[in-house]
Amino acid sequence: MTYDFSDCLLLNTVMAARAMTRRYDAQLQRFGVSVVQFSVLMVLRQGREEPVSHMAQRIAMDRTTLIRNLELLTRKGLVSSAPAAKGNGRIFKLTAEGKSLAEELVPHWQAAQTEVRELLDPPQSEHLLSALRALTAG
Repeated sequence: MTYDFSDCLLLNTVMAARAMTRRYDAQLQRFGVSVVQFSVLMVLRQGREEPVSHMAQRIAMDRTTLIRNLELLTRKGLVSSAPAAKGNGRIFKLTAEGKSLAEELVPHWQAAQTEVRELLDPPQSEHLLSALRALTAG
């Protein structure tokens, strides 16, 4: 039996994610930051000082992947950690250098956003964002 996977939601989502990652990486690469690290920096930029498990859940990232990237950003001097007020966890924060880099990255992220949005009509872009949010919420 032969299957046509050209309309497979998973395959097309993975392909689209890779294409988008390449575009965003092209904007962020010169700063030595991957798209995953950028995401982590932007979450820390919000200043919530939350446990790693909450942060991982909020950005739909595996906890071990998040910790690995937090530790890498710590070694780069962009993030610092301190013991949590309760339990044995750690709270991560942006350092001054991390805050500065995060601010510097925003216009490059915006350029990538614009580039991707220009590939779609405005209604398509809004529909895509709505569909992605529905998929990640469920």
